[in-house]
Amino acid sequence: MPQTAEEFLKAFHDNNPGLQSVGVAASPTAKGRTSYEEFADRVGTPERVLDLGCADGALLEVFAGRGATTLAGIDLSGAELALARQRPALVKADVRVGRAQELPFEDSAFDAVVSHMALMLMTDVEQVVAEAARVLVPGGVLAVALGGGAVDGEGMELFLKLARPYFEAARAAERVMPRLGNRAIRTREGLDEVLTPAGFAPVSWDSIVLDQGGTPEKVWETNMSVFYDVTVLDEDQLAELRREFLDAARSLVLDGRLACGMRINFATTHRESSA
Repeated sequence: MPQTAEEFLKAFHDNNPGLQSVGVAASPTAKGRTSYEEFADRVGTPERVLDLGCADGALLEVFAGRGATTLAGIDLSGAELALARQRPALVKADVRVGRAQELPFEDSAFDAVVSHMALMLMTDVEQVVAEAARVLVPGGVLAVALGGGAVDGEGMELFLKLARPYFEAARAAERVMPRLGNRAIRTREGLDEVLTPAGFAPVSWDSIVLDQGGTPEKVWETNMSVFYDVTVLDEDQLAELRREFLDAARSLVLDGRLACGMRINFATTHRESSA
């Protein structure tokens, strides 16, 4: 039987635990801050925080450092959670293998529910949102970070332009990864359409740009770690795509560095008291 989206994500992260937080640490903003730090700024200082798709717990650790006393997380990958449990700041955190569509927590248990680059990958997002509303206190914060795409004229845009024909060839050969998430929620309007019926206020929305630039080889490796789609390419396709990318990147290199920016959109809202 074809692999489901959740089976794919679990297998990927079981095989690559910690990859996400390594990428976050290596991709600062122009101010030298991580997307986790920027994200936490928009959430504030809640005492009780639940992270949906918490991976290795790096974001929860940020909230611990800002005074949160009750920390919880849920993720499909046991390997990621094993790393989370090794963080001293999370020794008392409640991190569990499970699905965001079926949260194993009581009603009104949290002041904030957060999800960094994970909600956009989830199936049945309406159910996820309904569960987030259930476990939040009235007035509690829901905050999500969503992929915002490549910066024009830089390394990520070049990578995607060159990679698309390879992805199409893999699809034609029936090497296809499951469809991940609902792309409609990557827009402000699409996200509000899902959140409003669950009792959330319209979102506040802003964006940051992460610097993933460096040598062309470094930018290649970064893009290989960012996009799940590369898992459908065989060794020959990857080798040819790498050659094309490094050749094309030469014209964009300035002082030995290839610029590569990626946008992340932050959306924050709160559970309406009347919901």
